[in-house]
Amino acid sequence: EIVVLTGKLEVMGRTEAGKILEAHGAKVTGSVSKKTTLVIAGEDSGSKLTKANELGIRVINEEEFVELLKELGKDI
Repeated sequence: EIVVLTGKLEVMGRTEAGKILEAHGAKVTGSVSKKTTLVIAGEDSGSKLTKANELGIRVINEEEFVELLKELGKDI
């Protein structure tokens, strides 16, 4: 997965979320492109969320991200 984190995450910071994603094999990037496969959108996501929607990229919110981590066995 090529993942972009955008907006403010309440449960954990974007740095921590990025480290967890990378530990599970994802590549975390700072901008949305055609290569992006997933966007995790927190509060006030802005232009990255807009671009992801324009490109038809899968977007999940922080709650869905936390559920995904729980499925992977990561306690939050």
